[in-house]
Formats: sequence, C-alpha cells, structure tokens
Amino acid sequence: MSQWVTICKIEDIFPETGVCALVGKEHVAVFRPFHSDELYAISNIDPFANASVLSRGIICEHQNELWVASPLKKQRFRLKDGYCFENASYSIAHYEVKIDNDGFVKVKFN
Repeated sequence: MSQWVTICKIEDIFPETGVCALVGKEHVAVFRPFHSDELYAISNIDPFANASVLSRGIICEHQNELWVASPLKKQRFRLKDGYCFENASYSIAHYEVKIDNDGFVKVKFN
C-alpha cells in the first residue's frame, strides 16, 4: 500500500540542491532546482559506484530537461524519471513528491 512520507520543510532544501532521506529502506534524493518550489525525487544510489551520493550531485539542464550529475563519476540521471543518459540500463527509481499545505515535503512510498 502506498503512503506519503514526510521528509522535511521546503525551506530545508536550498534552491539548486538536493537532500537525502531514508524512506522505508530506500535512500531517496529530493531536489529543488533553480529557485522554485518544484521538486523531484529519485533514488540516491549511484548505480555505477553503488554509493548513496546522488543528492550531492550537480543539477544541470540538457535538451530542455533537468538532470543530476553524479558527484563521483559524473553520469547524468534525469530528475523526472531517473533515466540514465549515458546508459539506460543503469536508470534508477523515481518517486512522486509534493509539498503539503503546511510546507512539508512528502514522498510517496510503496
């Protein structure tokens, strides 16, 4: 059964950065790009290095899409769906994310 899990307040995520949260047993990276309240949530695990680091990656724009570049090996993952630009077989999970009426960031977890 799906449920919404509270991560933090929107003010806790600085624009153009990400944060990591443990949602169930999953490491989830939540990103707030470019001075907006639009949010994205993907797995925090870099599948190339098997390390929980993507929340510390650099948010970039490529082909009119937002991506995060891994801080380790620089592979890019599309924020809207976790697709890996360099090798689709390394694509990662993505999650629904929202801000509730009280300003809390929530991730939908199955």
